Amino acid sequence: MAGSADILTALRELSNLKQITREELHGLLQDGIHAALAKKHGANVQAEVEIDEARGEIRIVLLKTVVDEVTDESREVTVEEARFMDPEFQVGDVMEIPVDFMEFGRTAVQAAKQRIIQRVREGERTRIRDEFAGRVGDLLSGEVQQIERGKLVVMLNKFREAEAIIPYREQNHREHYHQGEPVRAVLKRVEDTPKGPRLILSRSDALFVQALFKLEVPEIQQGIVEIKAAAREVGSRTKIAVTSRDEAVDPVGACVGLKGARVQAVVNELGGERIDIVPWSPDPERFAKLALAPARVARVFSDAASRTIQAVVDEDQLSLAIGRNGQNVRLASELTGWKIDLYSSREWLEKGGEAPLFAPLPEETEEADVPLNEIEGLETATVAVLAEAGYRTLNDILDLDRDDLLRLPGIAPEEADRIMAIIDELTTEDDGDGSRGA
Repeated sequence: MAGSADILTALRELSNLKQITREELHGLLQDGIHAALAKKHGANVQAEVEIDEARGEIRIVLLKTVVDEVTDESREVTVEEARFMDPEFQVGDVMEIPVDFMEFGRTAVQAAKQRIIQRVREGERTRIRDEFAGRVGDLLSGEVQQIERGKLVVMLNKFREAEAIIPYREQNHREHYHQGEPVRAVLKRVEDTPKGPRLILSRSDALFVQALFKLEVPEIQQGIVEIKAAAREVGSRTKIAVTSRDEAVDPVGACVGLKGARVQAVVNELGGERIDIVPWSPDPERFAKLALAPARVARVFSDAASRTIQAVVDEDQLSLAIGRNGQNVRLASELTGWKIDLYSSREWLEKGGEAPLFAPLPEETEEADVPLNEIEGLETATVAVLAEAGYRTLNDILDLDRDDLLRLPGIAPEEADRIMAIIDELTTEDDGDGSRGA
């Protein structure tokens, strides 16, 4: 059986392992010894416990009050018994009875050990709760420790004591992980359980996409660019709305990065999931038009009471605005927080909309110069390459020929051909009926 010196050696190791101070451990050991004494001598036992770590000794002394008649054996002793040890004892004196640590027996030592372990765990739970309570939305990394009934149990790299899981519903079901593989996820919430705090991580929530952009975009880390809203259908498409506190910083361009490098890094982590980055606006009507990108919206009308937007698009834009299985309008609605009802120009007129609806608005008379990121068919990376070369709108590239495009780094011959085809299609539409592509 371990002696007090062995116990103190174990305490030193525990102090290093659990990052607990010696003073805290001494207090835990003293509490444990008192618990063991109470189990052996009675609940009201009184004792002094002194720990001399330098000498490797633990001194334990029971304290019993000398009385004429004992009513509590755990803390009292008769005068006759006391005088058997020392004839000078009088009623009211306190008799000190040394206790050999080894006398506790296996059960008593185990009680002390359990008390220490319990207190250490309580301390760990408090530290975990304090560490992560304010970190919801942060990106955490670790490795898959095990897979239980569909959920991933994750051992975090920087806080291995914390219990962290990715529930089945918080996973991207196009991804498959195995034990020991590295994994990154966003902290969605902290749950209290009987065993302590549990960290619920997610790779399916829109928070995960926001956390990845924060990692890749320094302007977001610095607070210059802010993600105001996000909507996601995991494994398929995400929309985020961004704004800038500095007029000199383009929030969309900052998130896209040079030659699309930043957004591509996020796309790669998401397994190729499509990402739409749109400017945020405090005006719900303008925000709805932006959120429906890449579709071009002719008019929008809002009803603040019902938080409903009616959006009208040209016939050739309707399927793009709706998206596959309604995905685009559904995500736009989630992004804006408003219900969006879509109408084609024909449907709107049949519904009783005014004929001048599709006449050019004063603020749109100069909108023939379309931003490149609103043109359907232009990849995000291509838009980034063109922007780097100073071409940001349709008018900027109208006079370019194929050779001009090939001189740009990152533009392959087939991409140059595709850009020229898009320009031809848009300019042909402009000449024909005055509409523009998106």
